[in-house]
Amino acid sequence: MTCLHPSCRSGLGKLVAAGVFIALWAINAAAQNSYSGNEIKPIDRILAIVNEDVITQQEINELLQNTIQQLQKQDTQLPRMDVLEKQLLEHQIIKRIQLQRAKEIGLTVSDNDLEQTLRRIAQDNHLTMDEFRQVLLQEGTNVNAFREEIRDEILMTRLKEQAISERVNVTESEIDNFLEDQANSPSANEEYRIAHILVHTSEQMDEAQVEERHKRAEMAYDALRQGASFAQVSAEYSDAADAMQGGELGWRPLGQIGSPFAELLLKMQPGEITPVVRSPIGFHIIRLLERRKLEKSATIIEQTHAQHILIKVSEIISEEDAHQLINQIMERVHNGADFMEMAKAYSEDASASSGGDLGWVSPGDTVPEFEQAMNALLPGQISQPVRTSFGWHLIKVIERRSQDISEQKQREAARKTIHARKADAVTQEWLQQLRDQAYVEYKIDNN
Repeated sequence: MTCLHPSCRSGLGKLVAAGVFIALWAINAAAQNSYSGNEIKPIDRILAIVNEDVITQQEINELLQNTIQQLQKQDTQLPRMDVLEKQLLEHQIIKRIQLQRAKEIGLTVSDNDLEQTLRRIAQDNHLTMDEFRQVLLQEGTNVNAFREEIRDEILMTRLKEQAISERVNVTESEIDNFLEDQANSPSANEEYRIAHILVHTSEQMDEAQVEERHKRAEMAYDALRQGASFAQVSAEYSDAADAMQGGELGWRPLGQIGSPFAELLLKMQPGEITPVVRSPIGFHIIRLLERRKLEKSATIIEQTHAQHILIKVSEIISEEDAHQLINQIMERVHNGADFMEMAKAYSEDASASSGGDLGWVSPGDTVPEFEQAMNALLPGQISQPVRTSFGWHLIKVIERRSQDISEQKQREAARKTIHARKADAVTQEWLQQLRDQAYVEYKIDNN
């Protein structure tokens, strides 16, 4: 079955969870700042060609101004401007490649999807939409630019979700093994809040290039040992997408972190850092921020037995064609066609063979757009077409029940943990593949 769980929505999930104040820094074109007393003046020249697109000096200058403003708000000591500019250019290249790829395969974000996301960001910050707009204006943010930045974030999230869903699978035996290991582990009921620095490597690199990356990671480690803040070193050295936010990864169970790091974290106290650790995707430094115990208790929830029909947006079928097809299917169902048979005939979800039956769905099992539409239905009702990051859905509610899902919840938590651990590595590999396949020409010295 296609993964509809929020754990598969890492990019947008982080954005929504972090809220407006993290998102603001990247698009606040009105901010005026100086760096070491030198004002950053826009210069209109091309810094890099990315396939058939360009990245200009003025574009990077605006990002640089706002990144500096954000780092200053966080009381983070600033890296050298040339280093920070290079980091931002590389992040912008990766972003541009992802947006180009999304366009190639026909991914779009409707205005309705965008509004729903903006409402969630406002709610996460305990703001009404009017208050949200006022905050943007008070920060000097162009509201239209902010909207388009969020639209881009949604697009990149949907693109990543497709890549992950095609590459990551979690088996029942993996869940069984994970739960058995947890039962025998003294840290089974602990979570860790961590931050990381990633110096990325790829299979295409030769030994000399890998060694250069290793030296870079060791330089970052040396800077930390000499007293530099983790956020500053992250901004200067890390290749991770969250480098400018101090590399924070939030709370994670030990099983999601991976065995090389887990063994180190078990012995660490908050504030301590690991040495440089090698993984298949690069060199890492992890900082333990906090650890906490989790309480176990019975969980009674309201579950929904649902069916759905999914039409995906892809290189083969455009957004418009997918929307038109799901409307035609809905019309046929309303005219008497059997929902189960239509799912078998048309749905592109793995549940199609069982007539689109999703079984008993718990709160949080599906992405918010799906869950919201499903919860609004009475048993026997069928939704209007619903757009999620996976495509266009028709949803039918069969029945509802209250259920003690303590054991099921434990297995689902294990599945999410295993999936997230695999997805972290897959995402980095996928991004590197996109980068390797793209044509990138630097118009400046990038050494």
